[in-house]
Amino acid sequence: MYSDEWQKRGLPHTQILVWLIDKIRPEEIDSIVSVEIPDPSTDQLLFDIVTTNMIYGPCGNLNRSSPCMANGKCTKSFPKNFTNDAITNVDEYPIYRRGNTDNGEQSFTKNVSNADIDIGNRWVVPYSPLLSKTFNAHINVESYSSVKSIKYICKYVNKGSDMAAFRIENTNVNAPPVNNNDEITLCQIGRYISSNDAALNCTAIQIRLLYAIVLTTCFPARAETLWDSHRFNDWMIYCIDIVHGSTI
Repeated sequence: MYSDEWQKRGLPHTQILVWLIDKIRPEEIDSIVSVEIPDPSTDQLLFDIVTTNMIYGPCGNLNRSSPCMANGKCTKSFPKNFTNDAITNVDEYPIYRRGNTDNGEQSFTKNVSNADIDIGNRWVVPYSPLLSKTFNAHINVESYSSVKSIKYICKYVNKGSDMAAFRIENTNVNAPPVNNNDEITLCQIGRYISSNDAALNCTAIQIRLLYAIVLTTCFPARAETLWDSHRFNDWMIYCIDIVHGSTI
């Protein structure tokens, strides 16, 4: 189960809920989800990825102007407290193991507002070492067992598109004003679509999504036969072969 949204800065944001066949035992959580800075001497690649993509803020006393600050505190409860062992909760996120840098755990130096500060495990966003090394991007991974996670994703599905208020003006100073006698129509509210979102809707990926529905509803028995008969058509050049897992 997943939900995609395009943020106003132009980048996509995806919420994905994955069910595992084998349940994660409490003692296995720290081996799947980590909130610690890797040792660069043993895994330099993961260290670079985590320190680049998975560090929150910093905020609080180190950066009062951070957008997450409200009433002098971080709304996301950073920096987190150090914990020696993972603690599981029935209806909440687990409290992951965060080793104290005073006990030999890893840290690194980051420049914030022209000042070098020491960043430790208190600022690490939960991540999966496997997924981080696979995609080299910001991927927040959490272990969660509550029905609230389903409600959280459904909220994104039903909240609708971003909206923006705008007005039409004539940039020519010598031209008469637009809608001079109708101040109400000067300001309008419309759906906000970023350039990247609009570009994606114009690509062949939309044809692929449509064609997948045709395969499912019109020829469910042998979908690969129907696909092979049309895969070399001009309009299918940039589509993804969902049956064989390859790109044409």
